[in-house]
Amino acid sequence: MSNLDRQAALSVCGGKGFVVADPVRELLTPRRVPLGESTEVRRLLPNLGRRMVGAWCFVDHYGPDDIADEPGMQVPPHPHTGLQTVSWLHEGEVLHRDSVGSLQTIRPKELGLMTSGRAISHSEESPKSHARFLHGAQLWVALPDAHRHMEPHFQHHAELPQVTGPGLTATVILGELDGTVSPGSTYTPIVGADLALARGTETAVPLEPDFEYAVLSMSGDARVDGVPVLPGSMLYLGCGRRELPLRAESDAGLMLLGGEPFEEELIMWWNFIGRSHEDIANAREEWVSGSRFGVVEGYDGGRLAAPELPPVALKPRGRVR
Repeated sequence: MSNLDRQAALSVCGGKGFVVADPVRELLTPRRVPLGESTEVRRLLPNLGRRMVGAWCFVDHYGPDDIADEPGMQVPPHPHTGLQTVSWLHEGEVLHRDSVGSLQTIRPKELGLMTSGRAISHSEESPKSHARFLHGAQLWVALPDAHRHMEPHFQHHAELPQVTGPGLTATVILGELDGTVSPGSTYTPIVGADLALARGTETAVPLEPDFEYAVLSMSGDARVDGVPVLPGSMLYLGCGRRELPLRAESDAGLMLLGGEPFEEELIMWWNFIGRSHEDIANAREEWVSGSRFGVVEGYDGGRLAAPELPPVALKPRGRVR
């Protein structure tokens, strides 16, 4: 999914300047951002004061939206560099096309994983004949320097492994949870899991104390380490935890996101991740000129225009808290 913000700001992300080394309970409220004509997303990352969780650097939650008489998601071809996109649905379908020739309909609880590497472009749209409701999350994972210039590729996994317990089904989207490993390719220590909780469930999910974590609420009424987390909001948890207590007041859906704190400092702007202002400026120019990102075949419409790039380079941030 694209960042369609026409006033996209340059952000310094990564490093350890904002990593919290101890357990905390920091509730993040979303910023509402329009996506196309009929979809609005709730943006949780990057957030004021909280840019990343491990390598997770961008989180949008959308829906559930009634799109029975609407076009639904319509995101024209747009570019990415230096990241992976994770498409995750609870309801509906999204048709993915990209410049390496992928054409895939992604359905609920299936992993659509696009690794941009040095450069890729893609489009996302609700199929013309689509389900009534659209509900999901779009997430980005920053690639470390050793892998950010790799060849772009796309993976689709219709079946993913699960960790189960009384009242809990945890689908492992990326990385590893409690010894269960996703088939999706990763390039940094990370975990992403979809947690389905039955009403009345009280449980604890095992965590890695060296990871930092956050939990995104997708649906229902749940308490995360005692904190109510409403749908469309996210609780940042810091590091240093070995388990995470959960309680479901109703049937509830959560996403657990975590990973080792990302040591490299990044520059993030629009749909690009680089290491310098020059990286970003070059990527924008090559998208405008059409010289780097390939062509998305089959999309009915034009590609997304790049916004103007702010001219000011950003400075590194502070130290670990």
